[in-house]
Amino acid sequence: MSQTNTATGKKSSVRWLIVTMLFVITAINYGDRATISIAGPAMAKELGLDSVNMGYIFSAFAWSYAIFQIPGGWLLDKFGSKRVYFWSIFLWSAFTLLQCTVWMFPPLYSFVALFAMRFMVGAIEAPSFPGNSRIAAAWFPNQERATACAIFNSAQYFATVIFAPIMGALTFHFGWHYVFVFMGGIGILGSFVWLWIIHSPKDHPWVNKAELDFITEGGALVNLDSKKDDKSTGPKLGYLKQLVRSRCLMGVCLGQYCITALTFFFITWFPVYLVQERGMGILKTGFIAAIPAVCGFMGGILGGVISDFILRKTKSLTIARKTPIVIGMLLSMSMIVCNYLDSITWVVFFMALSFFGKGIGALGWAVLSDTAPKEISGLTGGLFNMCGNTAGIITPIAIGYIIKATGSFKMALVFVAVHALLAVCSYLLIVGKIQRLELKPVD
Repeated sequence: MSQTNTATGKKSSVRWLIVTMLFVITAINYGDRATISIAGPAMAKELGLDSVNMGYIFSAFAWSYAIFQIPGGWLLDKFGSKRVYFWSIFLWSAFTLLQCTVWMFPPLYSFVALFAMRFMVGAIEAPSFPGNSRIAAAWFPNQERATACAIFNSAQYFATVIFAPIMGALTFHFGWHYVFVFMGGIGILGSFVWLWIIHSPKDHPWVNKAELDFITEGGALVNLDSKKDDKSTGPKLGYLKQLVRSRCLMGVCLGQYCITALTFFFITWFPVYLVQERGMGILKTGFIAAIPAVCGFMGGILGGVISDFILRKTKSLTIARKTPIVIGMLLSMSMIVCNYLDSITWVVFFMALSFFGKGIGALGWAVLSDTAPKEISGLTGGLFNMCGNTAGIITPIAIGYIIKATGSFKMALVFVAVHALLAVCSYLLIVGKIQRLELKPVD
């Protein structure tokens, strides 16, 4: 341990720098995911893509993102968060940038090329959220973990707040191609900042003994990435059987599936909803889409703070985590009201309220950090995120077919709101007590 690490006195606050870095990278992550929704209308017009085509393009990311969750989590457990996450950031950003070239292909091949590039972005982003969860579990004590997870999770809303207006302006003034150049370039730069900032708690040059003792005594898994260069160590896939037999973890996975359905509506079809259903121009859409996202961001932070506050008062992880989730998902169902409104002001209000509720209830990663077995936290995160992001495959395609069949978004909003209700049922009826799963030894 360095001299800095062994210094005593007032504890350092490096853990908050770590979660700030997670927040920034996650914002870039979601900005890359949202590129296609902002550039989509102009891209679809130029490339001749209809709503079903766009539904498949929107889902391309989620196919590979879901498929590669377990391999991505395994890599994190085998080689550690810092190394795997760096290559993930760098490569997904490179494929984001390359999407600016799809106009060079003939019409049929442009669809195939765009689908393939979105597929690759999803595959390479697979370790990102399991990596976030592992790092939060390593750096944060139990009483701060929900807030930490809420901070990095809320970056998905902040990404829309910051990047949607910029991407809308780039599309309007310069063309949709520049959206991908902008986001890809930012991500490549961010990958190198990551190498400078991120270290394990015991290896970080800026952490002192007081902070290290504080997070260790509070339940942080500070040894999570130790000895990752030893090729004989690593996760045992035989543990998967124990994971899928856990009622708590399977209930949490179902809840994440439902919550992710709301996420993918907002980051794929919501800007299109504003353009097609409400008649907005693309430049205005970029700014209006940011309003619900601001509310989602505030709800996301508030959900974590409320959860940690309840935990300090009740000492019950179950009450502390479930309460914001249930309240938030019930608020998310308010989007159905938009089907009965003509005023764009009220539509934006109820979409903002829905997004605010979704933010409050998006505590799945905090629950995962509380329940994942320490031996395979990355693998567990991969399984959890695979289940959740199956919704990213189904939701965009289903909404595309609903719109084509009905000619409007009304039933699409009902489809999304029902998922919020199912999330409530999952946490109240299936999950049970929230506690860390203890694994039995396997050969």
